[in-house]
Amino acid sequence: MHVAASLLLSAFGVHRLYLARQYRRHVSGHFRRRAVRTPRRWPFVTVQVPLYNERYVAERAVRAVAALDYPPDRLEIQVLDDSTDDTPQVLEPVVAELRRHGVRIEHLRRKSRAGFKAGALAHGLESAAGDLVAVFDADFVPRPDFLKQVVGEFENPAVGMVQARWDHINENHSLLTRTQALQLDAHFTIEHGVRAARGFFFNFNGTAGIWRKQAIVDAGGWQSDTLTEDLDLSYRAQLAGWRFVYRDDVGVPAELPVEVAAYRQQQQRWAQGGAQSARKLLPTIVRAPLPRAVKREAIWHLLTHFAYPLLAFVTLAGLCVGLFADTHMARWVLAADGALLTFAMGSLGYFYGVTARARGGIGWWKRTLLIPATMILGAGIALGQTVAVARGLSGRRTPFRRTPKYHVGDKADESWREAAYRLPAGMPALLEFFAGLALLAAAAAEAMRSDVLPSGLVLLFAMGFMCVGGISLLQLTNGAAPKQNR
Repeated sequence: MHVAASLLLSAFGVHRLYLARQYRRHVSGHFRRRAVRTPRRWPFVTVQVPLYNERYVAERAVRAVAALDYPPDRLEIQVLDDSTDDTPQVLEPVVAELRRHGVRIEHLRRKSRAGFKAGALAHGLESAAGDLVAVFDADFVPRPDFLKQVVGEFENPAVGMVQARWDHINENHSLLTRTQALQLDAHFTIEHGVRAARGFFFNFNGTAGIWRKQAIVDAGGWQSDTLTEDLDLSYRAQLAGWRFVYRDDVGVPAELPVEVAAYRQQQQRWAQGGAQSARKLLPTIVRAPLPRAVKREAIWHLLTHFAYPLLAFVTLAGLCVGLFADTHMARWVLAADGALLTFAMGSLGYFYGVTARARGGIGWWKRTLLIPATMILGAGIALGQTVAVARGLSGRRTPFRRTPKYHVGDKADESWREAAYRLPAGMPALLEFFAGLALLAAAAAEAMRSDVLPSGLVLLFAMGFMCVGGISLLQLTNGAAPKQNR
């Protein structure tokens, strides 16, 4: 079992190398700044801003979409506000002011939060007048020229969705935000870049993109049976024959989570939703009349988060062998784990190194110094990710918990520590921290028992758990008492 899991885990590393090599060989020049394609007639666009308890960033988002440089008679804005706090009161005077200035904007409220974000988007779509529908989450601030940069892609009647790259408002706020920025840059520039350029399926990321309304309808509409409604709809639309376009040259600034607890919750939602989508979509993809390369990449994409339980199993299995098997066996397992760790870290380092060079500008090499922190952060959330994947596979339905944002800017901005929406992350953080201590203790016992140094995977997990859990506890105690994510 240990060998089989190790081989499967190595396959994820091989796939990561494949994507990075494909990007360097065939894609790196593909997404250079494009000239604006002005359509013969500007299409009517509905801009949707889904909100749920976003008192700190809601006004910023609404004013940003109202400032979009687009013919006003071809644009409408829907603020889809499911909030249960004072966010509606914050927005009411803003919406009234924009209306007085001639902006066509609606503040839509539902009686219940049925279907969560998917339900809100579906509710807005019922009355949307636009042939195209742009979506921006509350923490996104599109630049004024966004629509004019991308709507020309829909001159091709086969195009169903255009996704832009995420930029980062507060990348330099902390080591956590810089690490997240590197991770997201890799996802967009390398993963989306390769999949789009090679004709593979890729996904709408829930925001910073535009849909053709008919593509949503043809795919069966927004559905709330997964926590990643964007991934689910994306695959259904592409299976229905719609083509997607990725614009790496168009970035939309967004706020990164500044709390470890918020980052952990976001990643768990994506992992659980990814597993739910894989469970829902993989049988259809396997049976679909698609080219083998498209089908193979779709399977890898949907199984991305399954690397976490594999990594956890390999680490724990190797630790058990070291603690309870004879010394000879322990040496073999240590050698295997060492080779796996070297390959995994090497492939991950290369993957993020290519990303750093692609997105880092003149001082790109400085971003490569973030790679060790990225690996530690990934190991540190593996426990929660494994549980999230298991929940997704079980078919268990859980609420959509949005990631709290605080209108955070540069490093000096620490106002978020006194803000509402702070997550009560004490128990997960304690579990992670003590799991790290337990791994260290087990590694020490293994070394004392067999005179064999403990596996590097065990040490990586121990460091990751202690760092993520410890920082989360420090953030929890350094500021106001946390309030529930309402």
